[in-house]
Amino acid sequence: MHNLLSLFIEQIKETTWVQWLAVALGVAEVLLARKNNIWLYPAGILGTAIAIYLLMDVGLYAESILNAYYVVMSIYGWWYWIKRRNEPPVKISRSNKTEWMISLAIAVIGWVFFYVLLKNLPAKYFTPSNVPVWDALISSTAWAGMWLLARRKIENWIFLNISNLFAIPILFYKHLPMFALLTIFLFVIAFLGYFDWGKTIKSEESRVKTKGVYS
Repeated sequence: MHNLLSLFIEQIKETTWVQWLAVALGVAEVLLARKNNIWLYPAGILGTAIAIYLLMDVGLYAESILNAYYVVMSIYGWWYWIKRRNEPPVKISRSNKTEWMISLAIAVIGWVFFYVLLKNLPAKYFTPSNVPVWDALISSTAWAGMWLLARRKIENWIFLNISNLFAIPILFYKHLPMFALLTIFLFVIAFLGYFDWGKTIKSEESRVKTKGVYS
C-alpha cells in the first residue's frame, strides 16, 4: 500500500500543466452540464482536444479516436442545443430488446475493430499500443454508452461505467494520474446518474398509471 501511495505521489509530481488544464476543463464541463449551461460545450471541446494530444502521446490510440468522436458530438450538441433549447427534451426511458442488441453489437464489434486496428497500426507513423485489448474495450463500451445517451436510455450509464472501470487502472499505468482521478469522478457521477434516471422513470411510470386510472 505504501509503494502504491508513493508511486501515485510521484506521478502527481510529474503531472504537466497541460494535464491539469485538460482535467480542469473536464470537471468544468461536468459541472456546467449539471447546471444545464451551454458553456459546457466549449469547455468540453477544448478539454477533449487537449486530451487527444495527451492520449496519442502515451499510445492510447483507441481512446484518442473516442475523444475525437466526443469533439464531433460536442459540436453537434452545441448546435442542437441552440436549435432546440425552447422545445421539450426527449424523455428518459429504458432500452427495448432491439436497442439492447444494437448496444451490445456496438460494444463487441467495436472492440474487435479497435483491437485489429491497434494491432496493425503502421509502426512508421505510430508507436504500437502495448494495451490494445483494454484500450479497444474502453472505447467500444463508451461508444455504446454514448449511443444510448443520445437516445436518453438509462442503460447508457452501465456501458459508460464499464468503460470508466477499465480506464482507471490503464490511465494510472500510462502515468496520467489526473486523468485517472477525473475518470473516478466520472464513474461516481455515472453511478449516481443511473439511480437518478431510475427515479425519473419510476415517477413517469407512476404518473402515467395514475392518469390511466382516472381517465
